[in-house]
Amino acid sequence: MARIIVTASGGGHTGYAVAIAQRLYGKAELLFIIPRGDKWTRSKVERYGRVVEVSKPRGPRDSLGKLLLRMPGAFFESISSVPGDYEVFISTGSNHSVPPAIIARLKGLKVYNLESSVRFTRPSLSARWLRPFSHVTVLQWEEQLKLHPNGVVYGPFYELPEYEPVDKGYILVTGGTYGHKLLFDTISELELENIVLQTGRVDPEPYRRKHPEWTIFRFDPDFGKWLAGASVVVSHLGKTVIDAALTYRKPVVIVPNPEWTLTAGWEDARILAGKLNAVVVEDIKPRTLLEAIEEARKRKPPTYPDGAKKLVEELLQLV
Repeated sequence: MARIIVTASGGGHTGYAVAIAQRLYGKAELLFIIPRGDKWTRSKVERYGRVVEVSKPRGPRDSLGKLLLRMPGAFFESISSVPGDYEVFISTGSNHSVPPAIIARLKGLKVYNLESSVRFTRPSLSARWLRPFSHVTVLQWEEQLKLHPNGVVYGPFYELPEYEPVDKGYILVTGGTYGHKLLFDTISELELENIVLQTGRVDPEPYRRKHPEWTIFRFDPDFGKWLAGASVVVSHLGKTVIDAALTYRKPVVIVPNPEWTLTAGWEDARILAGKLNAVVVEDIKPRTLLEAIEEARKRKPPTYPDGAKKLVEELLQLV
């Protein structure tokens, strides 16, 4: 049986790991490298294989100084965490993936380096840093060849559905792992009753006090059930909108988080919205958000080839 290591570095990066694992389960021995202390990621991937933890040098709001300070420790941890008797290493992105990927290459593993599905105008730092150490740079859209001319386009990576899509009438609002306070504050100003709000690391209590009729939680490892039942999904620029549109066929509103200055930006959001037939909110105010939700209800997502399936088929032939 093939032996494959996959990083699951939190948020959408964990979603890519799950998409790969779903298609590899029972066909390969899987080892996941996750951020130290990330219980949500562990709950998502441990059903598919063994899990080890390596420190994540930098979060989206941390300074470059913290990255430089913590990176040596992550490399040291990766030396013992990356076994040399596996055949393939898949980086799903984030600075967390960089040290174990480089160690994997030094130990002789074949390295696949995945670019994010929301990157169109500039490459992610992790994909760019790992390019010299990678055998294959995995792209999800043809447009990404401008960022990585030697990459290979597989198609978008999205999770397999765990529930039958239905319309239960609620609007699902989510900001991913770190949350999106500006989005949450804005939707809180609207007179909408049937809202399911996933706050991540943003404190949910102010929204619970103001809207006792809403369903509100920080995290749910069984998040697919909320995507499956939504009428519309409102989310930041991340992998959630990919799964909402391509896994569960839901209309999507994309609301980029202006606090995340080092991630994909407004032009990336516009391009991705065109790919998903989604609506982008650039002026984050109650009226524009409400109009975007109503416009999204009229739209249907397109279909695309299964990028994760194509990669898995290649890996199984390789090993």
